[in-house]
Amino acid sequence: MTNDLRSFLNQIKKTNDLKTIKKRVSTKFEIATITEQFENSNALLFQNIIGRKFSVVSNLVGTRARFAQAIGAKPTRIHQTMVKAINASKKPKTSQNAKFFENSSKDISILPIVEHFLNESGPFITSSILHTKSQERKYQNSSVHRLMPIGKNSFSIRMVEGRDLHKSFMYAKQHGEDLSVAITIGVHPAITIASAFQAEWGKSEAEIANSLLNNKLTLTKCPISKISVPSTAEIVMEGKILRDKTHSEWMVEMLRTYDMPRKAPVIEIEKLYFRNNAIFHDILSGYGEARLLMGMPIESKLNGILKKKFSQTKQVVLTSGGSNWLHAVVQISKTKTTNVKKIINETFASHRSLKMVTVVDDDIDPTDSSAVEYAMATRFQADKDLVIIKNVRGSSLDPSSDQKKLRTAKMGIDATIPSSKRPEGFRLGKIRKFKTNF
Repeated sequence: MTNDLRSFLNQIKKTNDLKTIKKRVSTKFEIATITEQFENSNALLFQNIIGRKFSVVSNLVGTRARFAQAIGAKPTRIHQTMVKAINASKKPKTSQNAKFFENSSKDISILPIVEHFLNESGPFITSSILHTKSQERKYQNSSVHRLMPIGKNSFSIRMVEGRDLHKSFMYAKQHGEDLSVAITIGVHPAITIASAFQAEWGKSEAEIANSLLNNKLTLTKCPISKISVPSTAEIVMEGKILRDKTHSEWMVEMLRTYDMPRKAPVIEIEKLYFRNNAIFHDILSGYGEARLLMGMPIESKLNGILKKKFSQTKQVVLTSGGSNWLHAVVQISKTKTTNVKKIINETFASHRSLKMVTVVDDDIDPTDSSAVEYAMATRFQADKDLVIIKNVRGSSLDPSSDQKKLRTAKMGIDATIPSSKRPEGFRLGKIRKFKTNF
């Protein structure tokens, strides 16, 4: 099992999953344009960035196969591996040595920060992991956030209200303090995956990452913030989220739509460290890698919860059409006593951003949108099998919702064979198999 970004790149290079681009490219839209062309395909390593000394990697875990490689799992065992890692999490070892101390600067403009979409408020670092200490729980939290540069030593930062980093920031603000943070860019993707996972309040993402890396993760304490970060990180920054300063920003979100302008807190950077020949990781929002990093941990969470509460559950999938975030399909082995509406309600409760849940039988492939639609066409009656939930908490990203009050409507669909009907009438016709010579 590899434990840093460079060794993972070597690993996927051997399987022809890495494409190296040596021609000169610009951070201004060109890297994003090329990355879009390789969605659901290769990871890309840009080695010649105009005006920058760093390389850039994108689409790193843009497919389920590479996502599985990153956590040492088979594509069919991603969720089981994630759940096992959470349950078996263990503190990483510590080390005083880290290669990111090879170079230092106070000027963040040396970083190859990419401009992705027209009409965004600026370029964004999209892979940055923020590490901070919780003052209430006395543990260290790690989470993925986007940063927009607004000067030579400051960023605006997008935080979701109610999540761990925001809780720590609000606690510091209420006590008249700025919040110390350390930021990493360019780590083994298992660390990013663990940091994207919405772990329980008080649970260390670093310990989950360590488990995914077969307990090979080491942490090094940063000299200013005293916060520990992965020793193998390509780029590290130390700074503080200021309690009394904000900056307006807007961006293209994972739904591939423009979010509304928001006042975001500001981070003031005190020191930047980076390895020799450092590699900067960029994630193209709204595309494969971003959706998998956000959606797969939630898929793992939903599978764990529903399989535990409902033995009939076979598989839960967050659909591509729902941006791997808003729509779920639950596959079950239905019995006469199965309460499908209860399964629908529990699915909504387990991931509050969900807007639609469809439940199908075990002969329907939940990853096949045509098969799911077929189940709806032949097994669903709107007046009996439709669940409507009005005016409830939803995703702040959904442009059709009340984004300021975070209120939306949700829909559950029971697309399973009705218990009152003759099951033979729903079975798909089968063709006898013959060996052919053509």
